[in-house]
This record gives sequence, C-alpha cells and structure tokens, in this order.
Amino acid sequence: MLNLDTHILVFAFGDELRPGERTLLERQRWSISAIVLWEIAKLTQLGRLGLDLDDREFAGFLSRLHVWPIDLDVARTSTRLDFRGDPADEIIAATSVVHDVPLVTRDLVIRQSTIVPLAPTD
Repeated sequence: MLNLDTHILVFAFGDELRPGERTLLERQRWSISAIVLWEIAKLTQLGRLGLDLDDREFAGFLSRLHVWPIDLDVARTSTRLDFRGDPADEIIAATSVVHDVPLVTRDLVIRQSTIVPLAPTD
C-alpha cells in the first residue's frame, strides 16, 4: 500500500503523473490521510484546483482509496518529524510514519526526511 500526498492524488486523477510515479502506482493499492480530502476541498474553494467535489467520476475515484484517520498517534508524530512545513504536509507525512506506509510525494522538504518512509519514484 502507498500513501499519496494531495498533489500526487490530483496528478493521478488528472493523468499527470511522471513515468516513475505511474509505474509505482500501477503496482500497489493507494491510501491517503483524511486531511487530503480537506486540502482538496480548500484548494478547490480557493480556486487553486479546478475539481468538482460533487463530480461522480471524482467521487468514484476517491471511494476506491483507503483513508487513514487523523488519530492521536498521527497528531503526536506530526510534531516529532525532522522537518517543518505546511501542517497538512506534516499530518500526511506522520500518517506514513505511524502506519509504516511509503509516501508518494514530490515535496522536496519531505523527501529530505530520514524519518518518513518514502516510495521511490525515480
């Protein structure tokens, strides 16, 4: 199983993945942190994403994902990472740490972490 950050999920839906990402995602089941759903809603509200959250195709796409909750372990771990960044990114990264699920991300700050299990996309 893989944990996808918000942008990778959006790129997957829009068929905008890089070849290495596409190959990786074709081979494994996908999951997301619950905060990814909130982040997509906010980015859409702010006009930074052109997604329609009520679109049947997008809703069906999301329904096939495992969604990890933001529980006490994830919240606690998000404060113990070896990087600081956007709080949503910290929750997403902490989800990978707590559940030992490789994170698929292009975020260079997260990719420098020695704590977060990262999926190789090259």
